[in-house]
Amino acid sequence: MRALAVLRALTAAGGRAAVSDLVRATGLARATADRLLSTLARLGYVRAEGRDAVLAPGLLELGNAYLAATGLPDRLGPLADRLADTLDESVSLAVPDGDGMRFVHQATRRRAMSLAFRIGDLLPAERGAPGALFAADWEPADWRRWRARRAADPADAGFPAVPPRGPEDAAPAGARRIAADFTARVAAARAAGWSRDDQLIEPGLIAVAMPVRDPAGGTVCAVSVVSHTSRHTAAALPDAVLRRLRDTVAAMEEALTAPSPAAAADARRPAAWRRASKQQLGPGFVESVARGLAVLTAFGTGRAALTLSAVAEATGLPRATARRALITLEHLGYTTAGGGLFRPTPKVLDLGFPQLSGLTLPALARPHLAALAELVQDSASLAVPTADGADAGQTVQYVIGVPAARIMSVTINPGSRAPAHATAPGRVLLAALPAAGRTALLADRGHGPAGLPALLDGVRADGHALVDDELEAGLRSVAVAVHDRTGRAVAAVGVSTHAGGRPPAATRAAVLPALRETAAAIEADLRVAGRYLPVPVP
Repeated sequence: MRALAVLRALTAAGGRAAVSDLVRATGLARATADRLLSTLARLGYVRAEGRDAVLAPGLLELGNAYLAATGLPDRLGPLADRLADTLDESVSLAVPDGDGMRFVHQATRRRAMSLAFRIGDLLPAERGAPGALFAADWEPADWRRWRARRAADPADAGFPAVPPRGPEDAAPAGARRIAADFTARVAAARAAGWSRDDQLIEPGLIAVAMPVRDPAGGTVCAVSVVSHTSRHTAAALPDAVLRRLRDTVAAMEEALTAPSPAAAADARRPAAWRRASKQQLGPGFVESVARGLAVLTAFGTGRAALTLSAVAEATGLPRATARRALITLEHLGYTTAGGGLFRPTPKVLDLGFPQLSGLTLPALARPHLAALAELVQDSASLAVPTADGADAGQTVQYVIGVPAARIMSVTINPGSRAPAHATAPGRVLLAALPAAGRTALLADRGHGPAGLPALLDGVRADGHALVDDELEAGLRSVAVAVHDRTGRAVAAVGVSTHAGGRPPAATRAAVLPALRETAAAIEADLRVAGRYLPVPVP
């Protein structure tokens, strides 16, 4: 419970907070907070930057487990993406969460006025088209909970994903008007089978939503087509989108009737890892925290609902330990139980998922490159192949550079480009291309020395490239590839140094092991972050 309180406080602070601020926010003793943060850092959920604690990409594995367990992004996401392409509008999937709604998939159109919600964002039910659809199935107890929340928070201050309401809406008369309007919209949605959002969230934002039901008739989620008043009026949007939206909902409901996928063997930390961490860190590793959070990762693809025995088996925990963890998680709202089965709830996404959903590849790589530069005492960088212009594929672009803490170091400016054949990152990326594509690319403009194809074959076999004195006299660089979840080389991490200090073999021996470990660490974060989120390269 204390560790989850730390994660919630760090999430509420936007993903970064001074440790002293976390102590005040949670009411924990400083020593307790330090031990919890040390444990969460070992798990890859937070990292330390100076006096601050920062959410780390590894935390996304908890939200990934929930999303995989629902199967919604995997089964329905491609259909939502296709609808967005067809309509040229943003499309989202949302699930009910108490008296609110939470996004689990976004297909966003890139334009000046576009949807800005993140996966995991929680909205009040009354401030969006999906909420009226979910409320159509509410029981009296649900309505009582909603009214109590509205009375306690009429300005929606507890929902940071939406703009707060103004004084008029938060006043008693405004609150009564909002309640009456929501009740009427719920009745209309129940009768029509769809719901409209006419600028309920903020001026200009409009949407139409329909429920997606499982074979038993229960509402699983809602699919929304989101637009702007610069493109449609709220009155005209249904006519523009409802026919295709209905077709997509029918396809989604058909997809939900397909057999459940086989349980995927997601990577989980074994019990031996927890014991080894305890031996290594001593009091700095709270094993009960690692055990409790491991229970959330027991869920996933083909594991939407698990028995106590299945949770214990998946996590390597004794049944009694798994049971205590599940009871605690249920008490806090992260799991639910019924019929002897346990399920994760959408609240799991509250643990940093929205805050980490905007990660770019440079941001993800930065802490790893900083650690590399400090370790090898040379400049570290991340480069990607250029994807636009006449030199697409022929050059690489550096997206981040971390200089060494030395009097003389190599300066790498983000945004700068260099010929791919003359740099170690470029050669690594060229070597990763299929042979036919690489040959066509090199032959297209005749770039590079005559022996480059054979040289790239050697780079591919060795798994790294070393370049001396080609881009600039005296400059030596070593690089290895960074692969995404599919195994495709999407970037290269490199170390740059002065060639006169030592022979190439000595540079390899000194740099290559650390370089490979850094690439592996970036890939591990990229696998977690890229499962349900795009990780763009600026």
